[in-house]
Amino acid sequence: MPPETTTDPAPSPVDEVGGADGATTAPTLGGLTHAGGSADASPAPTVFDVTDLSVLYSGFRAVRDVKIDVAKNDITAFIGPSGCGKTTVLRCFNRMNDLIDGAKVEGSLKFHGVDLYAKDVNPVEVRRRIGMVFQKPNPFPKSIFENVAYGPKLAGIKKKAELDEIVEQALRGSALWDEVKDRLGKSALGLSGGQQQRLCIARAIAVRPEVILMDEPCSALDPVATLRIEQLMQELKNEYTIIIVTHNMQQAARVSDRTAFFSVDVDATSGDRTGELVEYDRTEKIFSQPSDSRTEDYVTGRFG
Repeated sequence: MPPETTTDPAPSPVDEVGGADGATTAPTLGGLTHAGGSADASPAPTVFDVTDLSVLYSGFRAVRDVKIDVAKNDITAFIGPSGCGKTTVLRCFNRMNDLIDGAKVEGSLKFHGVDLYAKDVNPVEVRRRIGMVFQKPNPFPKSIFENVAYGPKLAGIKKKAELDEIVEQALRGSALWDEVKDRLGKSALGLSGGQQQRLCIARAIAVRPEVILMDEPCSALDPVATLRIEQLMQELKNEYTIIIVTHNMQQAARVSDRTAFFSVDVDATSGDRTGELVEYDRTEKIFSQPSDSRTEDYVTGRFG
């Protein structure tokens, strides 16, 4: 099975937010409109509906038969031992696995009822609507302002006043504005690790996605910066749906509404390791009264 987590270089802005020609990519997700946070007290609608999802790399089945649903404005955590496919599954939600040679996704992954892997769905538009924050902070080698403005510029926004407003709103949304408002023209590489990660969150939300995927966003941060990111996630969930991969079970228990526990099945004959979803439920139940003994063994520290 290929390594579950890799060190990601600074992603191409084209991959994140728009077409290479700088024009806004035409929506191809069934004419859906942006569905941000709402004051409606009715039950949260389902954002993602995943059925029998499997991922193969050059014919090897790395993860098999995942079935989950993700509700709007929930924080969903993926936990499990290394190599169980957490990050592989996370990358399916915005088609990042498309960028890996030999990768193939089977099963159904629907976003508001639209099959994200249908032939007429544009993966660039998918990545605009479903943003991603990587394990290691990866700001562009540009100014703080240009990092946040890059996506909106690529989408065709050119007016300075409009860009100024977008940048300020995104930096406020990532709880970074007060720390950088007087040095927006300075290099983003001069920020601390925690500030860089919040800048990457600001860059993601500047293009107004509906969902934010986070691949171990605190693994490279100290405890103080980690706490700030966790507090920020609680603030962001009012407007965004969040899915997070974490090796920190305490973090999953603190921040998430629902938790999916993945494990590894080892073929007795070949020794091949395939990731599988063991259990998915409300976080409180996963950590206090899991239905599967494997989940209990993991969350109580008996293995992993």
